[in-house]
Amino acid sequence: MKRGRLLPPACLAAALCLSCTPSTPADPEPGDADALDLERMIRQQRYAPYQPSELFLDGAVMRRPPEGTVPNDRVTGDPGLTRGIAGGAYVTRIPVPVTLDLLRYGKERFEIFCATCHGIAGDGASEVARNMTQRRPPSLVDARVQAFPPGRIYQVIVQGYGLMRSYEPNIPLRDRWAIVAYVKALGRSRAAALDALPEPLRERARKELP
Repeated sequence: MKRGRLLPPACLAAALCLSCTPSTPADPEPGDADALDLERMIRQQRYAPYQPSELFLDGAVMRRPPEGTVPNDRVTGDPGLTRGIAGGAYVTRIPVPVTLDLLRYGKERFEIFCATCHGIAGDGASEVARNMTQRRPPSLVDARVQAFPPGRIYQVIVQGYGLMRSYEPNIPLRDRWAIVAYVKALGRSRAAALDALPEPLRERARKELP
């Protein structure tokens, strides 16, 4: 009778293993991290920019890209298209087909990236400009700016000018030329005679323009 009450050896072994297994919390959600792990990452040994290092033969920790490589998002090819300069001079024609769709897209991009400072009409009248007492953004419809070749306006977008930073990282190549085309169109619209407009636009202009 006593022998029948004893657990089989296999059951005893299984119970012993379960009692020795450490309890672990549920798997963390994606993105969760232990505070201690984050602290270790923040305080781990690392090189600072421009810090010397004996790891490399030239003693510099910052490495140069291999010769001939370019960033994977950089467009290469005709410099007139990619940089706005050809033969050492600004291009005098927009190197992409200027269509109504391009102008509409340029208007959209202009109002996102440029109108904050230069105004919706490109005349330099904006809330930001009113608070810039030392140097206000120029009017893009002014005759001086409109006389710039398209390549120069493109270069200002890419490199920045004065207080304006470069927008090359923010505005892709096609979008830059769309903005250039729209800026040129803004200038022409200011000089257009009312009688030169198509009839539907002429009537709308008479109603809406002061």
